[in-house]
Amino acid sequence: MKKAESCRRWRESLGAYALDRLDTGERAGVEAHLEGCAACRAELASLTSIATLLPLADPTRFDTAPAPPSGLGDRIAAAVAAEHKTTRRRRWRIGLTLGGATAAVAAALLAFVILPGGGGESPEQHVAFTSLPPGMKIGATLKPHSFGTEIHVYVKGVRSGTLCRVSLRRPDGTALSAGSFHYRWDEDDSAVLSSALDLSNTAAIAIRVGHRTFVAPVEDTPAADSSPSAGAGSATANAFLSPRLPRAEEKT
Repeated sequence: MKKAESCRRWRESLGAYALDRLDTGERAGVEAHLEGCAACRAELASLTSIATLLPLADPTRFDTAPAPPSGLGDRIAAAVAAEHKTTRRRRWRIGLTLGGATAAVAAALLAFVILPGGGGESPEQHVAFTSLPPGMKIGATLKPHSFGTEIHVYVKGVRSGTLCRVSLRRPDGTALSAGSFHYRWDEDDSAVLSSALDLSNTAAIAIRVGHRTFVAPVEDTPAADSSPSAGAGSATANAFLSPRLPRAEEKT
């Protein structure tokens, strides 16, 4: 790389060297480089042969410069205009093609987002825990994701600060922990946890509140939202407690 850069610098002076237009210092530098560079010597030889013919080009021997053919400018302008018109027509056709394809993709995405599953049902699973102690309410929403399952858990009616542990169970009964949280009596928001277990492989959800465990089955297909029931808590949590859903299993 260093040799190529050096040759480039000296080659810029080879033409002036062939015409004997360099001063003494520049000429000495070029000659020192030529001693060790065969490529530059070959280029200088080709330039020298041309330089010897330059004296034969006597400007007085030439007549006035030849004029271009008549109409050449008009022909060039017409060719440029035709090429510009063709380019615009081609871009217009490409724009129509891409516009149609974009519209089709947008329509497909819109149908996918607005009409999931073809039946208008939400992919979420609303799980109700029934047969709970008086005053206690537990509900959960399970949402499928690429990473597994997102879990929203609502607990109410237990002592503030109670530790709640959540897990999902496979059809064979094995459990996979989804995390834990502390219940606070002045907070009505649901806790948000996650599990690596796919919702499609989930048979039940278990919530251990303090020293008592409550288990509720998960439906095979998404269920529609239940109508809110009376009582404290958010509307989402009330929907979880619909008596029409399966009863929860309590384990002490």
